[in-house]
Amino acid sequence: MEIDTPIPLVHRTQIPHTSATILCCNCGAEIDGTTSAGALCNDCVKVTVDISEGIQREATLHTCRDCERWLQPPHQWITAAPESRELLALCLRKLRALSKVRIIDASFIWTEPHSKRIKVKITLQQEAFEGTILQQTFEVEYVVASQQCPDCAKSFTANTWRAVVQVRQKVPHKRTFLYLEQLILKHSAHKDTINIKETKDGLDFFYSQRNHAEKFVDFLTSVAPVRTKKSQELISMDIHTSSKSYKFTFSVELVPICKDDLVCLPIKLAKQAGNIAPLTLCYRVGTSINLLDPNTLQTSDISTPIYWRSPFSGLADVRELVEFVVMDIEPSGVQKGRFFLAEATVARASDLGTNETTYFTRTHLGGILHPGDSVMGYHLTGTNFNNPQFEALEESNAYASTIPDVILVKKHYERKKKKSRNWRLKRMNKDEGEMLPRKQDQARMDEDYEQFLRDVEEDQELRSTMALYKAQQAKKEKDGMEGVETASTAETEETEGDDVPKIDMEELLDEFEGLDVEDDER
Repeated sequence: MEIDTPIPLVHRTQIPHTSATILCCNCGAEIDGTTSAGALCNDCVKVTVDISEGIQREATLHTCRDCERWLQPPHQWITAAPESRELLALCLRKLRALSKVRIIDASFIWTEPHSKRIKVKITLQQEAFEGTILQQTFEVEYVVASQQCPDCAKSFTANTWRAVVQVRQKVPHKRTFLYLEQLILKHSAHKDTINIKETKDGLDFFYSQRNHAEKFVDFLTSVAPVRTKKSQELISMDIHTSSKSYKFTFSVELVPICKDDLVCLPIKLAKQAGNIAPLTLCYRVGTSINLLDPNTLQTSDISTPIYWRSPFSGLADVRELVEFVVMDIEPSGVQKGRFFLAEATVARASDLGTNETTYFTRTHLGGILHPGDSVMGYHLTGTNFNNPQFEALEESNAYASTIPDVILVKKHYERKKKKSRNWRLKRMNKDEGEMLPRKQDQARMDEDYEQFLRDVEEDQELRSTMALYKAQQAKKEKDGMEGVETASTAETEETEGDDVPKIDMEELLDEFEGLDVEDDER
């Protein structure tokens, strides 16, 4: 008998078994019996155990079409941009039983804007069994439903306001309100208003809450010299709970001094304000009244408390400006900021060819005036002013001899009546009331707006505080008159002189869609 050669056996490493091995009750796979709870393997745990059970897969979100706010139950309306953190937090609060699990991640899934659907991808983590932590991802779909908020419902219903801010200025023109309107638009100070009504001497801003009106009053106080008064009216009262409902009215009065007005200060106030000459020009109205003496280029600021302590009115406004022609001008070499002192000889434009009457005066426009230019100014010789401050100035021995014949205000540029501009301003949506303005009132308002646009072009410091937008050319192209529009623009550029101020395109802003303001192209 042959004996086979013995085959050497390979010694396998013996792994000591420290735990009991069992089979999965679902698929039969070997698992560690000491650590697996429920006798399930990891794959079967993922398939059979649902940690998101009880969390709804569909929900409804309510939004207001007018103000684009979202309803946060029970009755709070919040502002949230699309796919923002605020909107994501609102979506998570709408899901029940979400507080019992741990949220690892949540993000939006892109959907069509017109689909009225919002999808959110949520990742949860929870301990399925003892020692077994399970992580799961699922999607939740939200249906966007429209619901009008109480504030917007009140805005469409008459007599539902709770506070009103009445802004008034007793001047014969609207140029101050035009500038104030641009400041309001730039800082979005009108976003909480439910209605804006135009009145004879100003504007009325209506609010649904008192704190919104107080915030707007604080804004007006920070940009203009104003005086405010507050009153309240009792609407209803509950005698059982002693709860009362009021309507609040804030009266805001602007100072009746405007840019380019001729101001005659009281002599006592002029001495207190740096010993400036009483007869001055108002070259800017900010949080205080900025005055300029054109004879010496001395400036002074009249603060709001000082003015309302002893108020005074302007001696003449821009409607009383007279056109003069510069016959000769000689700079004196004195400069203060953008003002250059010069001695000029001028004549009235209406007197040219009839008489040779000329006037000698000092002016602060020495940097921009040249012989032959037209300039607007106040003609004091032969003019009667019904003003107690000016009468006291004429009777004063110290200041009676300092009253000039002419005070020049600004340079006059020859323009066409209808000028096509490459820029425009935004306008607020205002309620004109029950009666529309008369034809002559509308013509005066259009004239005031045109003068305001010219002031914006001429004064760089003024337009730096406003937001100017590029003019839309798309509307002109839709009219089918491209050739006519191009010809009128070219004709305007050829007719006007080269010295007419123009606004560079670098100073203009691009228009964004969705602004709740009225476009006004000029």
